[in-house]
Amino acid sequence: MDLGVCRGVWGRSLLMTAVLCGALASAGPVSASDREIHVYRQADGTRLYTDRKQRSPGVKYVGTFGRPTAYKSCNRMTPALLKTRGDGYLPLIRPHAQAHGVPAELVRAVMQVESCFDKKAVSRVGARGLMQLMPGTAADLGVQNSFDPAQNIAGGVRYLGMMRKRYPSDWKLALAAYNAGPGAVDKYRGIPPFAETQSYVKRVMSLYEKAIRVTPATTATAASASMKTATVAANTP
Repeated sequence: MDLGVCRGVWGRSLLMTAVLCGALASAGPVSASDREIHVYRQADGTRLYTDRKQRSPGVKYVGTFGRPTAYKSCNRMTPALLKTRGDGYLPLIRPHAQAHGVPAELVRAVMQVESCFDKKAVSRVGARGLMQLMPGTAADLGVQNSFDPAQNIAGGVRYLGMMRKRYPSDWKLALAAYNAGPGAVDKYRGIPPFAETQSYVKRVMSLYEKAIRVTPATTATAASASMKTATVAANTP
């Protein structure tokens, strides 16, 4: 799906101050989050976000990066509030995590980095909801409403499980694929050199490892078993 409909207006600090992504609602055969995102500056000063390389003389290449998270949803969030929000979604996370061979605490870490548990979050490139599904990806996963927590979590965990099966040897590669797309991971034969993706993987793994360290022994043992189960599931055809 072409993201060419997403444009940002350049402000004084050369940061995007507005994004118009209405046309992203129509899903194409290839999901937008399955590819890295290319950014171009157009003649009128706006930024063009697309998953396809542009050769038009009217645009100037700016860079290529992984999908940005909905970081604005984290404004004024405290650790206590994040914990409360995260705890509230565990009943929805656990059954899907178990079904797709993904540790529940890893899903929680992904959700915190993606949206700070904001079910209404929308990133600057149009990703939506708790686990930041692009419209095309959501449609492919059967998610009709990305702002519905149950649907978003079901789709997001399923997609993360799919990435784990594709890269069964390393959760970091699965996370990188969740962020920048498996095409980018294959292209670079590892975590893509995008600052967004490099930071994304480190932040998610840090939160996950911290959660395991501070979890009571009995729960930590269960989490460790879940990670082993996930590895077995990922290697099962």
